[in-house]
Amino acid sequence: MKIGIGCDHNGYNFKEIIKEHLKESEFEIIDYGCHSCNAVDYPDVAFEVSKDIGEKRIDRGILICGTGLGVAIAACKYPGIRAATCHDVYSAERAQKSNNAQIITMGAQVIGPELGKKLVEAFLNSSFNEGRSGKKVQKIIDKENEFIRQGSN
Repeated sequence: MKIGIGCDHNGYNFKEIIKEHLKESEFEIIDYGCHSCNAVDYPDVAFEVSKDIGEKRIDRGILICGTGLGVAIAACKYPGIRAATCHDVYSAERAQKSNNAQIITMGAQVIGPELGKKLVEAFLNSSFNEGRSGKKVQKIIDKENEFIRQGSN
């Protein structure tokens, strides 16, 4: 599985810790930046990760900023993307199992690196369980497609 990871300057050190942790796994990691603590605009990184998921260049994404909220909002602007901000293991697991989220977002100023590693593991080691959630996720997809069709008229 190909995993894209990206952050803004607030999440740089956190991203590097998560990336190092993932090197021990079977996942192929692609780093979308940023590559230092110099200021960058988080939407730019979130858009790139979302685009590559949408174009099937990567399978899932990990985005980090100060709170995890900004990158989630930005990522979800890309059609078809479901990004979930997670700060506990249960939510990280359910983001995938119940919501088929392609991206997990985390806040480097909200959680510590050890918890971040556990969240990433829970997210990446879970898979979508259509069951009762399948029709709910499909409703989200259908509504998004309705908006896309309306915008193209």
